[in-house]
Amino acid sequence: MVVSRFSLCLCLVLEVLLQNHLSVAVTVSYDHRALKLDGQRRMLVSGSIHYPRSTPLMWPGLIAKAKEGGLDVIQTYVFWNGHEPTRGVYNYAGRYNLPKFIRLVYEAGMYVNLRIGPYVCAEWNSGGFPAWLRFIPGIEFRTDNEPFKNETQRFVNHLVRKLKREKLFAWQGGPIIMAQIENEYGNIDASYGEAGQRYLNWIANMAVATNTSVPWIMCQQPEAPQLVINTCNGFYCDGWRPNSEDKPAFWTENWTGWFQSWGGGAPTRPVQDIAFSVARFFEKGGSFMNYYMYHGGTNFERTGVESVTTSYDYDAPIDEYGDVRQPKWGHLKDLHAALKLCEPALVEVDTVPTGISLGPNQEAHVYQSSSGTCAAFLASWDTNDSLVTFQGQPYDLPAWSVSILPDCKSVVFNTAKVGAQSVIMTMQGAVPVTNWVSYHEPLGPWGSVFSTNGLLEQIATTKDTTDYLWYMTNVQVAESDVRNISAQATLVMSSLRDAAHTFVNGFYTGTVNANGYEARQPISLRPGSNNITVLSMTMGLQGYGPFLENEKAGIQYGVRIEDLPSGTIELGGSTWTYQVGLQGESKQLFEVNGSLTAEWNTISEVSDQNFLFWIKTRFDMPAGNGSIALDLSSMGKGVVWVNGVNLGRYWSSFTAQRDGCDASCDYRGSYTQSKCLTKCNQPSQNWYHIPRQWLLPKNNFIVLFEEKGGNPKDISIATRMPQQICSHISQSHPFPFSLTSWTKRDNLTSTLLRAPLTLECAEGQQISRICFASYGTPSGDCEGFVLSSCHANTSYDVLTKACVGRQKCSVPIVSSIFGDDPCPGLSKSLAATAECS
Repeated sequence: MVVSRFSLCLCLVLEVLLQNHLSVAVTVSYDHRALKLDGQRRMLVSGSIHYPRSTPLMWPGLIAKAKEGGLDVIQTYVFWNGHEPTRGVYNYAGRYNLPKFIRLVYEAGMYVNLRIGPYVCAEWNSGGFPAWLRFIPGIEFRTDNEPFKNETQRFVNHLVRKLKREKLFAWQGGPIIMAQIENEYGNIDASYGEAGQRYLNWIANMAVATNTSVPWIMCQQPEAPQLVINTCNGFYCDGWRPNSEDKPAFWTENWTGWFQSWGGGAPTRPVQDIAFSVARFFEKGGSFMNYYMYHGGTNFERTGVESVTTSYDYDAPIDEYGDVRQPKWGHLKDLHAALKLCEPALVEVDTVPTGISLGPNQEAHVYQSSSGTCAAFLASWDTNDSLVTFQGQPYDLPAWSVSILPDCKSVVFNTAKVGAQSVIMTMQGAVPVTNWVSYHEPLGPWGSVFSTNGLLEQIATTKDTTDYLWYMTNVQVAESDVRNISAQATLVMSSLRDAAHTFVNGFYTGTVNANGYEARQPISLRPGSNNITVLSMTMGLQGYGPFLENEKAGIQYGVRIEDLPSGTIELGGSTWTYQVGLQGESKQLFEVNGSLTAEWNTISEVSDQNFLFWIKTRFDMPAGNGSIALDLSSMGKGVVWVNGVNLGRYWSSFTAQRDGCDASCDYRGSYTQSKCLTKCNQPSQNWYHIPRQWLLPKNNFIVLFEEKGGNPKDISIATRMPQQICSHISQSHPFPFSLTSWTKRDNLTSTLLRAPLTLECAEGQQISRICFASYGTPSGDCEGFVLSSCHANTSYDVLTKACVGRQKCSVPIVSSIFGDDPCPGLSKSLAATAECS
């Protein structure tokens, strides 16, 4: 008993000590140059990670990789519709446990920029607004409207009070150092006129009145009131300045790629261009920069905005599955290290220096402080390499790049010279998912239906509780219109959002994808009465633009039958019968218990000619610790659940455009989201992430609702692992200094000042084989290096000896290691490709 009391007292003492350790209050302020923490200016690098787009078990790893990657701050939106799905009923469980996410960021020694919104865009359903919000009488979103302002203030006050109770603001010892109100309002405020300006001032004052004691920001809002900081969003923000000389230059969204749409190619952004944009921003006076996204994640359930894929990978430095994307992550890590070396000079200088011309498209900025610290940036926005002279010394300056000199002499980083290895990730060990059984969704009415004259708008009818709404009517066709048994005609829907499956007399006639435009579907009609059934589907609600409360979905107006010999038959004013949702949704067939209420058939009775069927089976979790994904390339369109959790929508039958993708992407020149597209003429998404947190070792329950037919026998599950690693480093590549090594640089040898080639497998793996190695002048990239006439024949043996059997190896790029110089007088490089196992 004495021991127990002693243990209890010891635990209480340790708990108090831990709370005190984790409760170091920080005062946050700002001046014209930067954010100030306890009075000290900081140059801060941030990255967006949206907590509901991953799982709580993923959060620590994502945050740790952000920290290791050199980030100071995690930025996230707050998703109102996830936290208040029913008015007055709040949700902070599971993926919506925002306080837990913020505490994990703090435990990692990082800060948080909390973008409360409450409008967030984010390619998130309805921009984050709850579905119930639009049905409040008299409401108008994002303008001087009392019902909207009342609901907005109520939620913001609730959230701030909760975070204060959790002691998560900086002045309480928490990590939140900044907060955002509204989002990109400057893009649409003109639509609201004077009411928009009144709303802008109101919401800024409302936010400040919550007394968070941290600065408030507004992005993309040039008319932001003086009490909040307006910030920049875009691919480039160098030279951008806020609307007051008293405010610092903050960049809240540096887009690391772009989102992908169903039927679109996959956008990618070269890391050299991202690094260029970041270096230019700090070079020209910026002090807070955030990557949007640093980890994109997944649009689980029905959270994705209109027409955006379930994957929200965004070509981010940490990919959808939580693995670092190389070389993007590593190159930016090296950039952040170089910027940290410059921070002492950057924070000491009050006035951003004027650029010094180095040539027609080249310039330098020098930060020289009164204490003697000095940092310089040499920049070129030319598309050709150049040799420039800076302070009497020559410097090679690659095209579209910035060289960083933390002492105004030595180049430690160039944005165009990528030293980080590349990693080619593939789905490995695919295992077929077998023993499927099926259940057919009834075509048309299955439960409570209602009828009315005319067409109903889908969102108002379903309250966004489902993607699906049935529209049903009958039409009479004259005998004179029928030739050869049936009449060939066209079903026209003047405005359809987003897509629909059409059926005539119980037979499938086609799928139309209109995106708000006219939809036309050829049909066959018989003489007499014909039943027209349309299953309308939303693929997420609109999340951007003004007047979101007025958004319409489904068949909006103008249904008619054309091309009959007797003329057009108008159906818009006919009697229509409606059924909300699917029977399988009502029965909850995606849950184990719900699935017991249906009679399932063997898979042999399912063919790719069948439509609207549910299928289920069980599978075991793949061994190992790699990320897991489901291959649905053999299916058409629908929704998938695993162990009752909705993984999201799939649309494998919707392929991207044939043209517009680049075989290779030149980082030089300004980037747009269409510049470096990939995966043309391929399904927009084949693989669907299944977080291991949602799986059992054995007997996992999987259900699909398939709308268009497909072949379930080809569905498989695989583990995502590195297939190959590779790197290509030149002799002139800057050495990647850390803060510690920079302070000790006088003791470093000249050999160590040259960056080595480094290869590194994932934890638990070793380099098993060298596939390619060349010291000399090799060309190509990781997809296929090519030998040149300048090649050291010992290259393969040197790399094999140094690397095989190791998890990580580094090889200096010096001729002595490879024997004789293969081509004296030429600048050489080392390229290598390896496999991990």
